[in-house]
Amino acid sequence: MPRRAFLTSVILLTLCLPAARPAETLDANRIAEIAKWLPESPQGVGPTIDDRTAWQRVADAPGFSGIIKTAERLQNEPAPELTDDLFLDFSRTGNRSRCQRVLGQRHSRLPAFVLAECLENKGRFLPDIEESIREICSEKTWVMPAHDRSLANFRGQTLEVDLAVADVSWNLATAHYWLGTRLNPDIRRLIQSELERRTIASMESYVKTGKPTMWWATGTNNWNAVCLAGVTGTALAVEPSVQRRAFFVAAAEHYIQYFKKGFTADGYCSEGMGYWNYGFGNFTLLAETLIQATGGRLDLFTDPLIREVALFGPRMEIVPGVYPSFADCAIGSRPDTQLMAFLSRRFRLGMRDVEAAGLGLAGGPSGSLYSFGLHAFDNSATAVPPADEAVGREPRNWFSEAGILICRPTDSQSGLGAALKGGHNAEHHNHNDVGSYVVALAGKTPLLDPGGEVYTARTFSKDRYLSGVLNSFGHPVPRFGEALQKTGRDAAAKVLKTQFTDQADTLVLDLRAAYPVKGLTRLERTFVFSRTDRGSLTVTDGVELAEPTPFETALITFAKWKLEGNRLHVGDDDSAVNVTIDTHGADFSLEDTEIHEDLSRGRVPVRLAVKLARPVTAAQVTLTITPAAN
Repeated sequence: MPRRAFLTSVILLTLCLPAARPAETLDANRIAEIAKWLPESPQGVGPTIDDRTAWQRVADAPGFSGIIKTAERLQNEPAPELTDDLFLDFSRTGNRSRCQRVLGQRHSRLPAFVLAECLENKGRFLPDIEESIREICSEKTWVMPAHDRSLANFRGQTLEVDLAVADVSWNLATAHYWLGTRLNPDIRRLIQSELERRTIASMESYVKTGKPTMWWATGTNNWNAVCLAGVTGTALAVEPSVQRRAFFVAAAEHYIQYFKKGFTADGYCSEGMGYWNYGFGNFTLLAETLIQATGGRLDLFTDPLIREVALFGPRMEIVPGVYPSFADCAIGSRPDTQLMAFLSRRFRLGMRDVEAAGLGLAGGPSGSLYSFGLHAFDNSATAVPPADEAVGREPRNWFSEAGILICRPTDSQSGLGAALKGGHNAEHHNHNDVGSYVVALAGKTPLLDPGGEVYTARTFSKDRYLSGVLNSFGHPVPRFGEALQKTGRDAAAKVLKTQFTDQADTLVLDLRAAYPVKGLTRLERTFVFSRTDRGSLTVTDGVELAEPTPFETALITFAKWKLEGNRLHVGDDDSAVNVTIDTHGADFSLEDTEIHEDLSRGRVPVRLAVKLARPVTAAQVTLTITPAAN
């Protein structure tokens, strides 16, 4: 996966981390069986530098001319210094970005130099490669500061594996495999000893004894797939013992089952599109690595669930190129082209344009050596013939277990579409957003979920929901006075009704469980998406309470807006929408509030609250959203 995906990855909400579990015994017979499938010598992914035919194909392919120029530029730029003071910045201030930026710059130099050397094959970049390896191996820990809150790794008291350790290790192991004896013997020994100490022995100890703690091994979010892929790929590339390599393959096969439990049976990824790219992308790398290592005998892709998860990307598209930013997802997130191309061919989804843009060398350079080695050269996807027909574009996709409905217009280019969310408030990278929705039109989202914030120490702490974009204030959902939605698995939408036709889709949700409001006897949100003309979305909240209580509902936008009577106009181009407000006779006011949290690109969402003038025991508010230009 691209390195930027790694740099934005994070730990699951601290308060929701699974408790440490005792070691789980692997099947000795399974290890012995796997050992028979593996090559006698360690083998990494992708061709070594000695395979000049393979690397010449890369050099001749479009999109690779800049690799050597990048490496030449880096030769004149020393690696930024990683000081103790910089590493400890997170501990003092909660800021993740400053140190992670330097770590990214330091660690990205090695793949750049190795790729350039493999293309050119002149030895010109070997000194830079070896210097980069020394720099990386001199770091006190490869664990990111945000993942070492106790500083136990920094102080040398433990050796845990996190997302960064997995990435750095697999890159080092791949460089070791590709360059072989082109590297000085002392550098090869340095790589082997550091990988043994920091990664291989540490993971082996966890599997056998439960120590050091590797919570992610039994976790169900992206960490599980990322760390298992990195550790397993590392062991397969550098570990001399075939029995020990088989041990790591068996461990991966065993613990990856937990990752799969993080998806619903219909393939929904509650972490959002960005983490589907990252977590499921690394699952794909692991699965392909195991296929290649075992001669196809161990194939994780054969599980029917994996095809459903692979379809998450295209199924979440509202209108062409637009996807909802649910959970900690960045606005504009979409399926990674290289990943989607691989999945399309592997599962014969028939996405010809995507395959042409991202399969094999068409995907261009990758941010990591191991990803490039798996995607750019022959693999289990390129071995599959293209499908004769593409998977059809459906008028809707309904993730019944997750409570997510994607509604598409008849005319995908000019029509209005929507993403509607039920779910619960203990999802991976959770936001308190039960009942949220996104409206898409003309390639934009005039009404939306604002996505995740820039991560700090607060983001993954007990204070997470102080954030105005992570709590329900930053989502288009109801509010009772000052009462926001609560957190937890029991704060869940109950699906009361679904009705899907060619003309309209209806989804009715009971949202009461999400609100800690005494005397709340009814809170039903009814979504009706119509495909008539250019489409429309009607959102109706029906409320009943035992005592008079202030009530409001809201819309969220980044766009310009104005109110004329009971009609809102949001946006100023082809993506603009009109929102007709019907409070069924009750007086209301519109209150606009800028939500000042740290979002990417300095974005500031505006919350437009439709507030009933007086406390109510019963109320109904209907918002009808239509394209502004007809």
